[in-house]
Amino acid sequence: MSARLPLFLRGLRRLQPPPGSPLRLRAPCRASSSGGGGGCGGGEGLLEQRRLRDSQVGSSRGQGSQAPPARDSIVREVIQNSKEVLNLLQEKNPTFKPVLAIIQAGDDNLMQEINQNLAEEAGLNITHICLPPDSSEAEIIDEILKINEDTKVHGLALQISENSFSNKVLNALKPEKDVDGVTDINLGRLVRGDAHECYISPVARAVIALLEKSGVNLDGKKILVIGAHGSLEAALQCLFQRRGSMTMSSQWETPQLQSKLHEADIVVLGSPKPEEIPLSWIQPGTTVLNCSHDFLSGKLGGGSLGVHLNGLIAENDVSLLAAALRIQNMVSSGRRWLREQQHARWRLHCLKLQPLSPVPSDLEISRAQTPKAVDVLAKEIGLLADEIEIYGKSKAKVRLSLLERLKDQADGKYVLVAGITPTPLGEGKSTVTVGLVQAMTAHLNINSFACLRQPSQGPTFGVKGGAAGGGYAQVIPMEEFNLHLTGDIHAITAANNLLAAAIDTRILHENTQTDKALYNRLVPSVNGVREFSSIQLARLKKLGINKTDPNALTEEEMGKFARLDIDPSTITWQRVLDTNDRFLRKITIGQAPTEKGYSRQAQFDIAVASEIMAVLALTDSLADMKERLGRMVVASDKNGQPVTAEDLGVTGALTVLMKDAIKPNLMQTLEGTPVFVHAGPFANIAHGNSSVLADKIALKLVGQEGFVVTEAGFGADIGMEKFFNIKCRASGLVPNAVVLVATVRALKMHGGGPSVTAGVPLKKEYTEENIQLVADGCCNLQKQIQIAQLFGVPVIVALNVFKTDTRAEIDLVCELAKRAGAFDAVPCYHWSVGGKGSVQLARAVRDAANKGSRFRFLYDVQLPIVEKIRTIAQAVYGAKDIELSPEAQSKINRYTQQGFGNLPICMAKTHLSLSHEPDKKGVPRDFILPISDVRASIGAGFIYPLVGTMSTMPGLPTRPCFYDIDLDTETEQVKGLF
Repeated sequence: MSARLPLFLRGLRRLQPPPGSPLRLRAPCRASSSGGGGGCGGGEGLLEQRRLRDSQVGSSRGQGSQAPPARDSIVREVIQNSKEVLNLLQEKNPTFKPVLAIIQAGDDNLMQEINQNLAEEAGLNITHICLPPDSSEAEIIDEILKINEDTKVHGLALQISENSFSNKVLNALKPEKDVDGVTDINLGRLVRGDAHECYISPVARAVIALLEKSGVNLDGKKILVIGAHGSLEAALQCLFQRRGSMTMSSQWETPQLQSKLHEADIVVLGSPKPEEIPLSWIQPGTTVLNCSHDFLSGKLGGGSLGVHLNGLIAENDVSLLAAALRIQNMVSSGRRWLREQQHARWRLHCLKLQPLSPVPSDLEISRAQTPKAVDVLAKEIGLLADEIEIYGKSKAKVRLSLLERLKDQADGKYVLVAGITPTPLGEGKSTVTVGLVQAMTAHLNINSFACLRQPSQGPTFGVKGGAAGGGYAQVIPMEEFNLHLTGDIHAITAANNLLAAAIDTRILHENTQTDKALYNRLVPSVNGVREFSSIQLARLKKLGINKTDPNALTEEEMGKFARLDIDPSTITWQRVLDTNDRFLRKITIGQAPTEKGYSRQAQFDIAVASEIMAVLALTDSLADMKERLGRMVVASDKNGQPVTAEDLGVTGALTVLMKDAIKPNLMQTLEGTPVFVHAGPFANIAHGNSSVLADKIALKLVGQEGFVVTEAGFGADIGMEKFFNIKCRASGLVPNAVVLVATVRALKMHGGGPSVTAGVPLKKEYTEENIQLVADGCCNLQKQIQIAQLFGVPVIVALNVFKTDTRAEIDLVCELAKRAGAFDAVPCYHWSVGGKGSVQLARAVRDAANKGSRFRFLYDVQLPIVEKIRTIAQAVYGAKDIELSPEAQSKINRYTQQGFGNLPICMAKTHLSLSHEPDKKGVPRDFILPISDVRASIGAGFIYPLVGTMSTMPGLPTRPCFYDIDLDTETEQVKGLF
């Protein structure tokens, strides 16, 4: 323990605010007029004043007086205990240091110095907000509200005049930061007997502690509290009564004051004694404690007791011990705050379902449920107020600062939902994902999070309709989920097309200008000043030009800097649009006369196939995203070297467009459980998984015993393979289990059933029992189980049950799945009844995940590109071999020469078959997999082979979904969206 305590035996040392805890001044804090010091903190004048008063009190007691309690030892004990508790907390949380904010209105400098010294002794930070003495109620409340929302501050105390303690001021404080116990909530808990759940007034606690330490037995004593108001009066009465005392309260002007003083064994002064009250009214031997606000503020005030009463006079003792107990409350506040960050089971208010039969449309079900306000949901799962950005009532973005706050929190279990080869109608992976987390959280009381992709507008208005799940297992509000959400895909479209425009514009200007003219336009003189931008300095460094003055470059260096020399035939960067528009698959650009004869063939991709979408899905921070965006390769120059977004000078602008899109979107299921919706790459033409950031944040929020369930697009041969080989490599996360979704409908198709076409009624083979078709089709399910087993992860088959499925068909699928090596196989009924229908699946997933996995990657990224492609084709798809087109081989050679050969592979392949031919169902064998082209997504971090005639821009069917989508202009409600 430091020798600085007791503070009244040694000079108080002025404490400068520690690093990270700035002193915020609204007005200068001046010393009391009776002191000699100036500025915040007082000085020797105030210290001498306090020492003088100590000596006066001591001499007034006389030679035979009762000695005061060992006040210094009490304070030492409190501060030492606080320090030890804080040290224990910091052993597990090394960066944690509680911060106490004190809002001070007036010249209260001695207490400020006491607070600062005690805080330093205990090891916490303190911040004073000094306001003018005449600050209004509104100004004080404004400061309180700022501190309430400051997550770096764990406690708040008010050092203001008695007249400023209005109900509005006191109850503006957050109860969890009210370390002086002045709010109605903390006082109510104290009165109810919930002392362990509240903060108790440090002054009231100091009074009790000093009496008990001095040997006073409070049981049966008559206590008179004079001149106390509000929270102090209530806290004193409550604490005395708990100890068996008979408590009276009185104001100084009460007519019966003299008689009450005569009866009292102990007198507690809550405000200065008026001069007209004679000391003779207090009986000799009465214990008197002075805890008036003016005295605690370091002001001498009128009527201060200084005579010998054969009792205890504890003026200084109360003030110092109260300050120490406030520090103790602060440490308790920090401990509670840390405990809240450790994510025990959420106290989640789940929404009740009332399933109807027959099951209404998804949109009707969504509208029948009223979602919780998203800020309420955020608080339930442990998010702080400044960690969310609210979009409307039911969705919010979550800030990445959460990862720093929870970096020491253990991750939960990580579960992937994949599927068998689907029909064009989809087999319900999103529905299973939502049903599973509803079952876990709402019915088994397990923290769980669903992480889904944001749907593209292409399928929404094209073939599939909504993508929020379905039936009684969906994300709500369903129309907000499917339409625009928070604009992430629009941001990707804007960023992608800005880069595309930069490429063609740069080629045009390089073709029409001299080196000098080009250089002068790239580095212009603005108001007589010519300088490189930050991104231009980075390009100079890349070129090996160690100059920062634009006028210092030689002509050769100017040309080298200004010309990218892009070879138009090598441009791989395409424009994108989030609409299925087949007529943009090949276009000619540059036909206007203003483009001076520069034209070339180009194309549009669907927006979710943009490399920027893949970057968004795979990044783990804003800085990482900026780096990835900068290293995206858009073409090669005429010497065969890669040209990047960084070379074009557009990295910063792309990052600005994407700065909000990087934050995951928080929504909820029909049963009020949390969902992250973030990123939306297709699995057949991209890697098909939601974002790494959403998964990482969710894994922290659920806690060590919780579950994060994330979904991979299409079959296990596509989305799951890419999840393991690409996403898990990028994130470093290790999956605990795979849920493989199957349907009787899809298995019948793989068993030889008739073709399934979106918008066309199903044939009778799919609506009537047909055991043979199911048995024959289970070969696809068995193959997909084997694919998952290649990665060493346990597989649970979730049979998504439709109303036309029979018990015999369901039992057969589950039996054959277990024989094929599935950990378990479970029929699921979440579509018709919600999470209750997937409880059996939730239990199976929990059991499988707790057994642990032996996860491994399929291939070593150091293998040549061709060998990695061949490994996927043979081990996953079942191909005999691969066949490279001349263009594909040329691209592989170029990427290898450019140093990109050690990246993982992202195959662009049809999702409707294990092979490259959509019509080949079941388990095709001995086929040759044709690779028609190879692209490189260097920023995202993978090589991107195109299998067969795979298109990166889907087309609309004859009857698109938009025929059914409409808006009620009276109610503004969307109709016909799935």
